[in-house]
Amino acid sequence: MAQLNRTARFAAGAGVAALLLAGCAAQPAAQSPESTSTGADAAADGPRIAVAYAGGVLVVDGETLEVIGDLPSEDFVRLNSAGDGRHAFVTTSEGFQLLDVREPELTDLVVEAAAAGHVVRHGGKTVLYDDATSDTTIFDTAGLADIDGALPEAQVIEGVEAHHGVSVLLEDGTFVTTVGDASGRTGIRAVDADGTELAASAECPGVHGEGTAQDEAVVFGCENGALVFHDGEITKLTSPDEYGRIGNAYVSEGSPLVVMDYKDDPDAEGYLLTQIALVDTAAKTLEKVELPEGVSYTFRGVTRIESGDAAMIGSDGKLHVIDPATGEITASYDAIEPWAGPSEWQQPHPAIAADGDIVYVTDAANRSIVAIDAATGAQIAEAELPQTPNEITLVG
Repeated sequence: MAQLNRTARFAAGAGVAALLLAGCAAQPAAQSPESTSTGADAAADGPRIAVAYAGGVLVVDGETLEVIGDLPSEDFVRLNSAGDGRHAFVTTSEGFQLLDVREPELTDLVVEAAAAGHVVRHGGKTVLYDDATSDTTIFDTAGLADIDGALPEAQVIEGVEAHHGVSVLLEDGTFVTTVGDASGRTGIRAVDADGTELAASAECPGVHGEGTAQDEAVVFGCENGALVFHDGEITKLTSPDEYGRIGNAYVSEGSPLVVMDYKDDPDAEGYLLTQIALVDTAAKTLEKVELPEGVSYTFRGVTRIESGDAAMIGSDGKLHVIDPATGEITASYDAIEPWAGPSEWQQPHPAIAADGDIVYVTDAANRSIVAIDAATGAQIAEAELPQTPNEITLVG
């Protein structure tokens, strides 16, 4: 497979740490036949949705929901938009494999990683994190759009100890990355463009996930709250519960308000959640909100839409629109049939993605996908899928 052109390499600094989460690690490879694609105008403009299934990836037209590509891969893969309007990264056992949704084609271009993890897009950069080494690979996002047989040059920031982590590069060159050691993940560290430490915190047990809000305020989830890095300083926001785990951030870069998932029972079975956390990165506040009775969700079921509101696919089958300032559900629309939560996070269950105010929701139980206008509740399109959908990402 084609290799990555690497340029500058430098250490992220002492304290970058270790602990792989088995649930998020890449899965063993499966033998895959040659890729096939269908559709008369596969290179047309417009949004595309990449849909992972057990054994491959579907590429779906964002307007008609027609399947225009069925690309065999491994038994379990994860998906992340590359941010360039054309590509997604497919996490496999070999690393981050580039998917071209315009052809469509699962290319032979791979950023090698023993445990491909988080992908972050911000400030014109696409940042890949390898859990097996804690190395961070940084591309100019625009350079990914026009590749011709080889990946563009990338900056690689070497990790110190392997752990399940994430990094983000801010527009002024500030590099923020997770920290820990072999016994657990503990916090974050920020260095400037010259590698000089700006701030560090070990007040974030189980640190997981990242989101960049307005004015480049970066938020990370902890098992007892969140950390906010802003203007060179780190602020700890404490959960209202002794155990108040936050693992994912749903952000709008035009708003200081962040919606995060929340769990207050470490012994709870399954993956359905009934609470959210609201973080105001300007006021430096964190609030827990109970969802109405009968409304629950998983980490795959929340996104932000053009209005700045959050959209959530509930286990009741409804698409709920949530005010990020109050946590109030301001509208609910029929979307799919009610569904049961998974017993393992990898198992297929409904996922969500948004293009403006158009929200795409998969129905794993019925092998289908629906597009809904979150501003009006109108159903734009609906289609059956040839495979059981799992994770999705929007490109375009």
